[in-house]
Amino acid sequence: MPRGRYSLHDPHDRTPLGEEHFHCAPGPSGWRYVSQIVTPSGDHSGSVDLALDDLGRPIRLELHAAAWQVRGAALDGVTWVRTDPTGVHASEGNVRAHAFTGASPAFLVAISRLLRLTPASPAARIRLVAFTDPVLAPRTVDQSWALVKSEAHATDNGPLTVDEYQVSALDTGEQHTVHLAGDVVLAAPGIELEDLDTPPSALG
Repeated sequence: MPRGRYSLHDPHDRTPLGEEHFHCAPGPSGWRYVSQIVTPSGDHSGSVDLALDDLGRPIRLELHAAAWQVRGAALDGVTWVRTDPTGVHASEGNVRAHAFTGASPAFLVAISRLLRLTPASPAARIRLVAFTDPVLAPRTVDQSWALVKSEAHATDNGPLTVDEYQVSALDTGEQHTVHLAGDVVLAAPGIELEDLDTPPSALG
């Protein structure tokens, strides 16, 4: 069960946004990721709880940020309920999309598991519902993912396979690179792995 810490920053000007303390593990039905997010000053600012089935579909998502809460799952596309800080007004949403995304590294792992690309695969187009900080506002985005290369690196615990993905935003054409090893993000825009106490788990 990998357990560690990501640092989060603005991908454009590198302003520190905080840290995400996480643990994740494959299970009998898929994969689960749980994290707590803190501000640069160390105050609690949110949490992520994401569970996938064995095909990589989100069977449960729970996000908290700035007193806002989202609960969602793959149902007729993806379906979610967003609750305001007072708890009085809840709004429901449903989009014919494949999965969710957001600021957490968990979503990058989840999308890679859903797509199951190989270096020989053509780029895959995917529709996602993104929940944007700080109020978890939903918006639909279309991305293209391609696995550029997959390389094995020698480590003290045996070879570690690192996958390099090129991700393109289809509305703006903006491209960025994501490096994954199993169920851990090594580097991505706004995300850096700072600490990891056990090797990543392989995701079949």
